[in-house]
Amino acid sequence: MIQLNQDIKYLQGVGPKRAELLNKELGIKTVGDLLTYYPYKYVDKSKIYKISEINGNMPYIQLKGEILSADMVGEGRGRRFVARFSDGTGVVELVWFQGVKYIKSNYSTHVPYLVFGKPNVFGGRVNIAHPEIEPLSNNSDNPNGKSVGDVPFAPAYNTTEKMKKSGLNSHALHKLTQTMLELFDQPFPETLPSYLLERYHFISYDSAIRNIHYPTDARILREAQARLKFEELFYVQLNLLRYMRERIRKYKGVVCAKVGANFNDFYFNHLKFELTGAQKRVVREIHADMKSGRQMNRLLQGDVGAGKTLVALMASLIAIDNGCQACIMAPTEILAEQHLQTLRHQLGDLPIRVELLTGSVKGKKRSKILTDLQSGEINILIGTHAIIEDNVLFQKLGLAIIDEQHRFGVAQRAKLWGKNETPPHILVMTATPIPRTLAMTLYGDLDVSVIDELPPGRKPISTIHMFDATRHQLYNKVRKEIEQGRQAYIVYPLIKESEKIDLKNLEDGYEQICKEFPECNVGKVHGKMKPAEKEVEMQKFANSETQILVATTVIEVGVNVPNASVMVIENAERFGLSQLHQLRGRVGRGADQSYCILVTKYEIASETRKRIQIMVDSTDGFEIAEQDLKLRGPGDLEGTQQSGMAFDLKIANIAKDGQILQLARDAASYVLDNDPQQNLPQNDILWARLRELRKNIIDWGVIS
Repeated sequence: MIQLNQDIKYLQGVGPKRAELLNKELGIKTVGDLLTYYPYKYVDKSKIYKISEINGNMPYIQLKGEILSADMVGEGRGRRFVARFSDGTGVVELVWFQGVKYIKSNYSTHVPYLVFGKPNVFGGRVNIAHPEIEPLSNNSDNPNGKSVGDVPFAPAYNTTEKMKKSGLNSHALHKLTQTMLELFDQPFPETLPSYLLERYHFISYDSAIRNIHYPTDARILREAQARLKFEELFYVQLNLLRYMRERIRKYKGVVCAKVGANFNDFYFNHLKFELTGAQKRVVREIHADMKSGRQMNRLLQGDVGAGKTLVALMASLIAIDNGCQACIMAPTEILAEQHLQTLRHQLGDLPIRVELLTGSVKGKKRSKILTDLQSGEINILIGTHAIIEDNVLFQKLGLAIIDEQHRFGVAQRAKLWGKNETPPHILVMTATPIPRTLAMTLYGDLDVSVIDELPPGRKPISTIHMFDATRHQLYNKVRKEIEQGRQAYIVYPLIKESEKIDLKNLEDGYEQICKEFPECNVGKVHGKMKPAEKEVEMQKFANSETQILVATTVIEVGVNVPNASVMVIENAERFGLSQLHQLRGRVGRGADQSYCILVTKYEIASETRKRIQIMVDSTDGFEIAEQDLKLRGPGDLEGTQQSGMAFDLKIANIAKDGQILQLARDAASYVLDNDPQQNLPQNDILWARLRELRKNIIDWGVIS
C-alpha cells in the first residue's frame, strides 16, 4: 500500500526527473505533499457542446468525437502538430506546439475521445491549443466511481512554465492525483478528534480529501472545502493560543503597579493637550498588563498620526516610576532621531534622561552611553537594531517598545528578551492598520490595543484623483502650497525605466520637477542609495532645506515633516491600498490643510478605478486595510512574510474565510479550556498532528 511519507518519485507516472521538478517548482517531495496540493478552481464538465455551437469567444468547453487525421505543419518555430477533430456537426483543429512525441504515441484516429479546452479562432478556423484529451473507452475509474470525463467538477491545478514545458500541466497533476487516490485504498487517517467533527458537523478527512480533488457535486465540494479550511486555521490558532497561555503561565513580568511622580508630573504639567479617549483607554490597558505580574505582549495599532508615540512615552514613564528602564527600537536612524527629539520636547524639564544609540553613534559618545545605560543613569534608550547588540546592557530593562515592528525579523525582536533577567514587557507598534482576520492569524498570540481616534485639531487629508494629461493643474497646485511656505513629496513606483511597463520613473521625474520648479531646491531619495546618502537627503527635507522631495516608497515609513502638505503619487494604479494610505500619512501631520494627489492614466481598469475611489472617499486606515485584504489577499500585504505564520495556508484564505477563522479560534479555545495540561486521551490525535506540523518551524511561539 502507498504511504503518505513516500518519496513522490516512486508514484506511478512520476520518476526521478519529474520528482525533482515537482520539488523545485512546488515544494512537493512526498505523496502527502501531492495530496495537499489542492485545485485552485473547478471547471464544469457536465455539458458536452457540439462543434457547430462553438466560437472563439467561449470559455472552456468539452467536445465528444474522433480524430480524422493528424500531421505536423509549418516550419521552424511555428512548427506544430495539428489533429482534425470532428463530432459529425463540424471540425475543429487540435494544436500542440510541445509534447508532440507523447501525443503521437498515445492517440489514434477514429477512436472516440473527450476533448476539453479553450476554443480560439485563427485564420477563420476554430482551434483548441493543447487541449485535455481522454479516450472514452477503457477509462479507469476514479475514487468516486465515475470516469474522469463524467466528473462534473474537474479540478484545475496551478503549475509553472517550467512544468508545462516538461509535460507537467494541470491535466498531468490531475492524473497523478487520480493515481494516488486510487492506490490509497484505505481511508486516510483522521486528523481531528471525533468530538470536534460532531460539534461542528464536519465530514471525515478521507471524504474531504477525496472530494476536494474529485467532487461528485457542488454540495460535497463545499463540505470538503469547509472541513479542510477549518482544519488549517484551527491548527494555526491552536498553536498561537497554546503558546499564548503557556507564556502567561510560565513568564512572569516585572511588576509595575505604581503610577508615580514622573507620570503624574508629565500628565498634569507637561502634556500640552488632552489625550483622546482611545489613548486613555490604551494607556489603561497597558498599565493593567504591566501591574499584573505577567509579562505583557501587546500589539498597539494606530493609524498614521493617532498618537502612538505619546502612548509609548507614558508607558515608559510607568516603567521608570517602578525603578525600570525603557527602550524604543525603530527601523531607521531618522525615525529613531525623530523619536528622540519628540520625547525630549514632550518631557521638557522632567528629570528623565533619554539617549540615542544607532550605528552612527561611535567612539567616546558610544562608550559613555553604554556605561551610563548599564549603571541605570539613562532612563529611556532610543535606537535602531544597534540596541540588540550583545554589548548593550541595561541595569533593569522593564519595557521594550518596537516601532513599525514588521520591519524587524522575529529573531531580532527575540534578542530583547535577553536584556533583562526577567523578560521585559513588550509593546509592538504599527501604523499599518491590520484587518481583524489578519491580526487574529499573524498576531493571534498578542493582546491587541487600537487607537481609533485622531487627536483634535488634525484636518482630514483631502485626496484628489488627477489624470497625467492634466499635469499643468497638478503643478499649479503644488506651486501654490510651496509659495505659502510648505513642502511637497512626489513619489514614483520605479527608479529606472522598465521596458515592459510604461511608468513614469524617478530619474526622469526628478529632472522634470527641477525644470518645472527652478525656484525650488529639489531632493531625491530611493532605495538603491547608500543609507548615509539617504539619511542626508531626508534630513535636508525635514529641516526645510529642500522644498520638494522626489522619492520612491522608501519614505513610506520613517519621516515626519509637519510642514509637508502635499503628497503626489505618480502611477497610483501601481500601488496597493494600504501602501497608498501609508504614503498619504506622510502629510497632514501639521495644522495646515494637506492634500494627497493620486495621478493615473485616463485608461485604467475598473478594479483600479474602484481602488482609487476608495482612497478618495475614505481616510479610515482600518476600512482601507479590510478592502485591501479583500482585493489583494494576505500574501501581498506588507509584513506578513516577515512576521510569518507558523504553517502555510494551502486552502484557507483569511481575506474571505473570516467566519471559519473565528470558528477555528473558538474551537482552539474550547480544546485548551478543557485540556489545559494537554493530556486527555481524546486529544492524542490532535497533539500528535500539531507536533507533526511544527517539525520544520522554529519555536518563536513565546515571543512577540
